[in-house]
Amino acid sequence: MAKSAFFSFYYQRDNWRVQQVMKMGAVEGQPLLNSQDWETVEKQGPKAVENWIEKQMKYKSAVVVLVGAQTAKRPWVKYEITKAWNERRPLVGIRIHGLADVNSKTDFLGPNPFNEVGLQGGGTVGSYVTLHDPVGSNSQAVYASIKNNIGSWVDNAYKRS
Repeated sequence: MAKSAFFSFYYQRDNWRVQQVMKMGAVEGQPLLNSQDWETVEKQGPKAVENWIEKQMKYKSAVVVLVGAQTAKRPWVKYEITKAWNERRPLVGIRIHGLADVNSKTDFLGPNPFNEVGLQGGGTVGSYVTLHDPVGSNSQAVYASIKNNIGSWVDNAYKRS
């Protein structure tokens, strides 16, 4: 199993869901910043965010994009996908819209963020990288599906040769 992963996600909307995935303990991730710490990094400008991403991604075994309803349109998620692709890091996606948030609400299915990142010569990262859709009719079942499979999903993440 991959020892550690960099988790890419839309903080504002999916932070609660991401915390659930990280607390599963199946894959170690970067420290999850609270909203105040993230705002501090963001206020320092784009270069500070890039530096934070570089530092957190540097020694991770894979990059896991946790995909919620609006993840595909987030500029930093696109940046992280592009960075992982260009650095030939193992890359995989997992849908998390089926996990309940702080208000016990699930979300709607969002577009595939890998389809938003174009490649030189045509096509998208989505043609290569798997986006897993956990099974389950409620949040508990989706949670169990992610917990039971995340290790193998990360182990089998797409890696460019």
